[in-house]
Amino acid sequence: MAKMKIKKGDLVQVITGRTSDGDKAAARSLKAGDKGKQGRVLQVFPDTQRVLVEGINRRTHHLKADQAGGAGGIEQREAPLHVSNVALVDPEDNKPTKIGYRVETVELENGRSKQVRVRFAKRSGKDI
Repeated sequence: MAKMKIKKGDLVQVITGRTSDGDKAAARSLKAGDKGKQGRVLQVFPDTQRVLVEGINRRTHHLKADQAGGAGGIEQREAPLHVSNVALVDPEDNKPTKIGYRVETVELENGRSKQVRVRFAKRSGKDI
């Protein structure tokens, strides 16, 4: 399974939306008005390659009243999106961007050095 490039706390933008084509049922899982919206990633599900984004893809959930006296009702919850439907936002100009990785050498306090992978926005070259 491929490693996901999106992490918890990243600012992402929805890049695809709902279609009217009857054969594309998977694309219908996203609400039509959510295309172009931005939000922070609340949770990442690497096994299903989905992300939960704050304020995006909200669904109505009906709660049943329990016997202990708890009231039922209707609440709004975010539903997970597939990672292919979102793109990381470039910190420079707040537009969607692709992600690249570069290897940098970091000097440690004991005189040794360590190589680390750094994510950067391909649009501006800034670290993410």
